Formats: sequence, structure tokens, C-alpha cells
Amino acid sequence: MLILGDGALTIDDVVRVARGRVRVGLSEAAVERMVQSRAWVDRVLESEKPVYGINTGFGDLSNILVPRERWESLQRNLILSHCTGVGERFSEDVCRAIILLRINSLIAGYSGIRTDTVERLVLLLNKDIYPVIPCKGSVGSSGDLAPLSHMAAVLLGEGLVVCDGKEVKSAPVLEAAGISPVVLEAKEGLALINGTQAMTAVAALTLYDACNLMKTADIAAAMSLEALHGTRTAFDERIAMIRPHRGHDETAKNILAMTQDSGIMENHIDCEKVQDAYSLRCVGQVHGASKKALLHAIDTVCVEMNAVTDNPLVMADTGEIISGGNFHGQPVALVMDYLKIALAEIGNISERRTSRLVDNKLSDLPAFLTSYPGVNSGFMILQYTAASLVSENKVLAHPASVDSIPTSANQEDHVSMGTIAARQAREILENVQYVLAIEILAAAQGIDFLSSDSPGIGTGAVHKAVRSIVSHLEDDRVLSPDILAIRDAIRDESIIEAAEKAVGELLI
Repeated sequence: MLILGDGALTIDDVVRVARGRVRVGLSEAAVERMVQSRAWVDRVLESEKPVYGINTGFGDLSNILVPRERWESLQRNLILSHCTGVGERFSEDVCRAIILLRINSLIAGYSGIRTDTVERLVLLLNKDIYPVIPCKGSVGSSGDLAPLSHMAAVLLGEGLVVCDGKEVKSAPVLEAAGISPVVLEAKEGLALINGTQAMTAVAALTLYDACNLMKTADIAAAMSLEALHGTRTAFDERIAMIRPHRGHDETAKNILAMTQDSGIMENHIDCEKVQDAYSLRCVGQVHGASKKALLHAIDTVCVEMNAVTDNPLVMADTGEIISGGNFHGQPVALVMDYLKIALAEIGNISERRTSRLVDNKLSDLPAFLTSYPGVNSGFMILQYTAASLVSENKVLAHPASVDSIPTSANQEDHVSMGTIAARQAREILENVQYVLAIEILAAAQGIDFLSSDSPGIGTGAVHKAVRSIVSHLEDDRVLSPDILAIRDAIRDESIIEAAEKAVGELLI
């Protein structure tokens, strides 16, 4: 069980709960913070002093004072009116991550929410109840209002949940699980939905997968370098040392480890080529820059995962209730746009290596990696697929954060579009997984044609793993299943496992 409230959440923690279904609990300190925070809200209610979100309307309606007898309706109506999401629902792991991150924000003790309400969110996680949260409809400020409202509606016995893969009404599922619907009190509706947890959940899971993607990119590049009779010279540590950007040296070390003891490269060390093409020679610089961007994004998202993004904020030490803008998703929006570009570049350079592998004018390999060109097309159209995906990524990489549309009658006149950026980063990552799968398939086919010489320690291990999944292409066949099989091996980390078992942990 993961106890929340005594320390900072990590991305690994999010993955454990979101994908590993680790159960969660609340620390005593977390409960005490929420109790103290709620006490100040109750004092404000007794005074009937107008305070935004507690006894007033929302957004441009904040100047309207709501009478005491309507406070519960105010919070319930807030949730229901904001359930306006559209599009496909977020995946199960994203839903779990959203709930986890919202709990983590609320237990900091600045939101004035009751412990009982937060404990119901804990029950959703621990009883595997997943709200149907449409992925579109957030402008990323005031936080992720629509997605989080669909999450919160389930606590009221409203909205839909996923049960056995089907979307069903939440009330019967809650009843079967022994969870009574909550009646929200003042401030609680706003506390549940005013935050950046949808964009941050997508971001955290994408960043975890991006770390594995970076390692996979180095593996694919090493295999291509070998299949194309490239040289290890460009990965000399002295090159990185005199231009010490983070990520370059790590990539170079990975390539050298993967290709260590390569008979293929040793037997071509005195060939007539002076230097390799950029897609081979500049792997350290290109992959390294993307890794540096990834690490910057991780730093920012880890701060956001442990931040309080509510408004207004209850300062329990002084009793002040302060309106601010912590719900604005700009920090996440900017780094996810940055990550989009970094991931797209990994796909771009990978496709260029694949292109060289299939072009016999640029390699010592058969045309399109087939023994019978003409009769067979071999890997010709695999490169088309990679080209299509990297072109699509170029469109998706356009920064979402440079756009803003005013909302709530111009009260909320600048928004982040951070959730769009996070979703696009996820889509780019998935495209690049396919692109790398194609490169690995092509490189493995190229290494097959060089069977008279032995591959490197790491490349040989990965080649063996690939061939345990997909056979050598002798005659043309339907290749989509091959791409999917290697893509799945990238996702489940078995490609990385094969490499790291042979050469040790790869660096990011």
C-alpha cells in the first residue's frame, strides 16, 4: 500500500498506482491537515462573509452571493454543470492517475475539503471504480474543470463508470461497493474540480513511457549503426566532454555498450568511408538533446504532481482564504509542448536511419532488405509507414500553449491549453513507438544479411529477442502484425530488458 501525505509522490509512484493497481491510504498527518483546513471554512460560513467559491457563484458569477439554504445545491450544480467533456474516454491508467493526483493535492490541507469526501476518492481507487472521463473539453485553466467534474460526479452517484469494459451508471456500482454518495458541503465542489490533475496525469504517464522510449531509441540506433557498417568513433567520450550538454554523453555510452565486441563493425573498420551520415554520426547530439528536454519536463511535472492547484486557498496557519491562480496549467503546457518536439525528433531521425537501411545505394545491404528484389518489395512500404507517422507528428508538435481563447465572459481571459499539449505528447509518443519498431525490424533484417560476422554484445542480445518474436522476412508477407509485435515489446520493456541484461542499465 502507498501511504499518501508524508512525502512527495514520484512518477514511479503514479505508475504503481495507475498501472499496478497498488492500493493507497492517507497518513495521519494528511487527515489532520484537512481537518484544520476545513475548520477555517466552517468559520467563514458562520460569519457569512462573501468568499469566492464558498458562498458565491463561480467565474464571472462570483459577484453573486448565494444564500445559506442553497449552499449544497451550489456545489452539486457546479459539478453537474461542468460535466461537459466530449470525445473518447481517458484510459483506465489515466483515470486512476487523475484520482490519485487529486487526492494528493487535497490532502496538503489548503482546500478546505472534508476528510470523508477525500476518503471516497480513495475508495474509488481501492475498489477499482473508474469514472468515465471524456478526454476533450479542458482549456487548462481554471484547471481541468470538465474532466475533473466527470470524476467528481461519480462521488455524487451521477455520471458513468467503466464496469467490465462497459460504460454504466455510477449509482448501482457505488451501492454494490458499499460506497454511499456524498452530499457536498460549501467549497467542496470547487475543491474537487479546480486543478490541473488531468493534464498532469497524462503528462506523468507519458514521461514514464518517454524514458523507456529514449532507451529504445538508443538501442535502435546502435542496431542501425551496426547494420550500416557505421563507426563507433563519433561516440568517443572526448567529443561529449568538450560540449557537455546533458544526454549526449549518456547516449554515446549506450551506443558503445550496445556495440561492444561487434565483429560486424570490426571487420569494416578500415573501409573507405570517411564518416557516417548525420542520422548515425549525430545520434549522441540529437538523442541527447531530447533526453535533456525530457528531464526538464520530468522536473516540472514532479513539482506539479505535489502542488496545490486549488482556488481559493485556505491558509490554516492564519485563517486567510486567498484567491490566486495556481490552477493555471501553463507550467505543464510549456514542458509538454517541449516534450512533443523532443519526441518528434526521435521519430524523425529514426525514420532517416530506416530509409538508409532500405536504400541499397546508401548501404551494403540488398535493396529494401530482401533477397529477391523485384519479385518481393521487402521493407519498402515499412519506410512509408514510418514517413507517414513522423509527418503526422510534425503537425501534432505545433505548440498548443501558444493559443488561448477567453472563457467565462472574459473573466478567465488567458488559458493554457495544457491538457491538449499533454494529450498530443501522448499521441506523438505512441507514433514514435511504431517508428522505432520499424527501425528495429529493419536493422534486425540488415544484421541477418551480415550473419558471417557477429553483432555486438547488446545488439546481438536484442537481435536474438527480436527473432524470438518475429521471423526473418524471406518472402513478402503482411507486415502490420510484425510492427505491432515489436511495438508491444517496446511497451512492455522486453526490448530494453534484453539489452540491459547483456550490457547493464542504459542511461538517460
